[in-house]
Amino acid sequence: MKRILTAVVVALGIFIVAPRVVDAQVGYFGQNKVQYRTFKFQTMKTAHFDVYYYPEEEAAARMAGRMAERWYARFSTLLKHELKNRQPLILYGSGSQFRQTNVVEGDLGEGTGGVTEAYKRRIVLPFAGPIQSTDHVLGHEIVHAFQYDITNTSASGAANGSAGALSLPLWFIEGMAEYLSLGPDDPNTAMWMRESVRREKLPDIDHLDNPRYFPYRYGEALWAYIGGRYGDDMIGPLLRVAVGNQGYDGAFQRVLGTTSKDLSAQWHDATYAAYRPIAEATKMPEAFARPLITDPSHKGGMNVSPELSPDGTKIVFFSSRDLFSIDLYVADATTGKVLRKVTDTATNSHLDSIEFIESAGAWSHDGRRFAFPGLAGGNAILTIVDIEGGRKEREITLKDLDEVLNPAWSPDGRQIAFSGLVGGFNDLFTYDLESNQMRRLTTDEFAELHPSWSPDGRSIAFSTDRFSTNVRDLRAGNLRLATIDVASGEVRALGGFEDGKNIDPQWTADGRGLYFVSDRRGISNIYRLDINTGSTTQVTNLLTGVSGITDLSPAMSVSASRLAFSVYEDDGYDIYSLDTPQQLAGAPLSPANGRDAGVLPPRTAGEGLVYSALNNTTAGLPVTNAFPSEPYKPRLSVDFIGQPVVGVGVDSFGAYAGGGISAMFSDTLGNHLVAGSIQATSRFDETGGNIVYLNRTHRWNWGASLDQTPYVLQGFGQSLVQTSGGQIVVREDELRTIQTDRGFSGILAYPFSRAQRIEFSGGLRQIAGKQDVTTRLFDPDTGQQLSEDRQTLSTFPTLNLGIASSALVYDTSIFGVTSPIRGSRYRLQLDQTSGSITYSAALADARTYLMPLRPLTIALRGMYYGRYGRSAEDPLLTPMFIGYPDLIRGYDYNSFRAEECGISLNGSCPVIDQLIGSRMVVANAEVRVPLWSLFGRGNFYGPVPVEMAVFGDAGAAWDRSRTLHLTGANRNLVRSVGAAARVNLFGYAVAEIDYVRPLDRPLQGWMWQFNFSPGF
Repeated sequence: MKRILTAVVVALGIFIVAPRVVDAQVGYFGQNKVQYRTFKFQTMKTAHFDVYYYPEEEAAARMAGRMAERWYARFSTLLKHELKNRQPLILYGSGSQFRQTNVVEGDLGEGTGGVTEAYKRRIVLPFAGPIQSTDHVLGHEIVHAFQYDITNTSASGAANGSAGALSLPLWFIEGMAEYLSLGPDDPNTAMWMRESVRREKLPDIDHLDNPRYFPYRYGEALWAYIGGRYGDDMIGPLLRVAVGNQGYDGAFQRVLGTTSKDLSAQWHDATYAAYRPIAEATKMPEAFARPLITDPSHKGGMNVSPELSPDGTKIVFFSSRDLFSIDLYVADATTGKVLRKVTDTATNSHLDSIEFIESAGAWSHDGRRFAFPGLAGGNAILTIVDIEGGRKEREITLKDLDEVLNPAWSPDGRQIAFSGLVGGFNDLFTYDLESNQMRRLTTDEFAELHPSWSPDGRSIAFSTDRFSTNVRDLRAGNLRLATIDVASGEVRALGGFEDGKNIDPQWTADGRGLYFVSDRRGISNIYRLDINTGSTTQVTNLLTGVSGITDLSPAMSVSASRLAFSVYEDDGYDIYSLDTPQQLAGAPLSPANGRDAGVLPPRTAGEGLVYSALNNTTAGLPVTNAFPSEPYKPRLSVDFIGQPVVGVGVDSFGAYAGGGISAMFSDTLGNHLVAGSIQATSRFDETGGNIVYLNRTHRWNWGASLDQTPYVLQGFGQSLVQTSGGQIVVREDELRTIQTDRGFSGILAYPFSRAQRIEFSGGLRQIAGKQDVTTRLFDPDTGQQLSEDRQTLSTFPTLNLGIASSALVYDTSIFGVTSPIRGSRYRLQLDQTSGSITYSAALADARTYLMPLRPLTIALRGMYYGRYGRSAEDPLLTPMFIGYPDLIRGYDYNSFRAEECGISLNGSCPVIDQLIGSRMVVANAEVRVPLWSLFGRGNFYGPVPVEMAVFGDAGAAWDRSRTLHLTGANRNLVRSVGAAARVNLFGYAVAEIDYVRPLDRPLQGWMWQFNFSPGF
């Protein structure tokens, strides 16, 4: 009896204190998804879509509604399927606003152009600016909606063993979506394939799930081959068969009559045959240009968006050389030597983005300052830095714009022109640095990109689709060159090639010509246009192409003496330079080589069902955009139902049952979330469960929860007894101790930025307990139960508690595979518990992760936790213990031997007692390094997710009866040193093995210790 009662008291202490302490070790950090704005959504209904938008983007949303219906008509015909339900389509005006969505949990990176999630099959995407770009992403995501519907894919199904489309490899799913939304004529994917052919690295189909092969590009190329060889009408049947037990290989055999091995060989032969002749007629950049910024490892490094200083001596560019983020660097434009890093966004708590995908920066004409766009605090910004000292001179907030792209500095240094995203469309703007006034130069649905000031400052060249796009029929045309007179706003067409894009115009020094990038005949090259005569020369003749991260990213810069450009090679992007007048003058246009290099094999020109559907812009397109709309009304519906669990048992002593179920509900926008679970047994008082509500409509997030948790300890005893009537029976006593913890709590949180937030929580808790015994009598011969009686032996005092907490949290850390490796984080927290037990608690936990030399990380932690007040050391509260492996290694409670305690009159163990108290302080230092990198491997962790470390730990615990002494004869500081190895167990857990020497355990030497926890 005493043992069970003690267990209940210990359990009581655990559930009062442990949540605070455990949270302090794992999971109470984390970065924020900040809702900088409260969007007033409307709901617009088309024939098949429920479109959610807010007023600022209404014109673009109505255009998207027409596009969506056109895509529906195309895919329902191509895939021979009608969606079973109406399709939700949630639109955001820009990428920055899209990343604030509550529909998709977690962080959405800048490279995410849209999402189709599996809970409610909602499509969520931002407007991309150019009509063609938005139309492509919309079509891509609607393909996913069809894929999910055809294969009955849902999150609940995936959790219960029926993954549907989620079971298929990414190249299958994403490649199909790219092919059906782009067709066989895609110069960007063709560029990737030509480079793969050049290196003879075209993978087999069975290897396409290797992360080194980008599934969008390689998957699209394979589907283009299948469509061209076997017919586009095979795509739907392949999808339906592939989700079965046979997978994609079985689908190839059943539908196409071939194996994945044979199909790989066919695809390879067609691709090599198509692109080898092109390779013979073109060149790689090292054959004619000077390497400037390259990746010596040839492992897919990213060096893009070059910007030469006006005198051509320096170059600023985006690069992935930091490993953890893409940042701006400045280098010597002659030697390529990097001079300094301009930004450090990986652990920057202020900058949300520097727009590295679609933008570049701009030099002032004196070469002293550099301007680049970004996002901070939910606003578009322009940052101006002193390029020599690296000091930020000015940050311009442009609250009227959603995003700013590709700034260009006027020759007189007074104005900066840029492309601004507003309401889903790109327009041209200028900002006067002296008067602090912004001026809008264009207002329309057309794309206006890549502005470039003329040398005399009177006009701006830019790229636009205004001369080729038909807005009425939503037929997106190619981007062409134009100029706008800054004073009058008059736009004049300059032309460009009609069979490809024409982007990134840059003026010649004399103002008589423009350099630009065009994918004429399917390959992006640099051309030079004489504005007066209209004649064009070709500056490069590449096999792959002049390109940035996307097909519309800036990729070229011109100074008075040279031209720099980024090119795709070796699965990455490098920067080259042209330095002679002969190179800059260009040559006659290269002749057609027999096929359009942008068409994916086996086709040599645009053809087939998919191509025809994409080029018929009127089929399925609603004539009007006057769709009915109304204010959004949140309604909860099921997101997820967990697999129900039921267990039943029967033995000679009776029948038992237990089970549980969980579910989650939310509204369409994810602003309101309700989640709950219940676990029950055949005894009603052992029923537990919880229900949580979260409101994320505004920047202030709040919620409430109800919960009840029973904790049960049971013991059984049997004996032969004689009844009052003299009968011998078997008596079974089931002794049960139950503690029930129930409560109500509320939470409130406000994120100041991506890195910092403040949290408040409070609630009421009741903890009650009892002990009862159930006595059953059985016939010893037949086993028949004769009687059952239950009586309560005792009840424990009910604890009624009021709990309040507040915390300030900061986190810029970057987590490796087993522990944080860069950045810093802290949590400052105050708690108050009142009622049956009254005490206050304070927590301060600060950690920093320094990387002075890649790949070494120096990790430091300092932590304090203490309880104060009249009940701070109440016996019902479990004392703090600093010997846990995630605090001070080498002092785990179970590692002590009896002889270490010695002999004492009161039975105490001093070597353990020094680890226990109501207050504690802990300090840790650790040097971490990935095991793979120790052997000279450049890929950090590589295929071995193991981290090695050496460490030193120290800490002390004390209470009112013992004061803190860190030095001297009465020192209560304990220390340890050692080495550790951590391994990521397939993403489910992190295991740590320590070889540790506890310095303050005289009878204990070096020892092994094992635990499951990530590094601090």
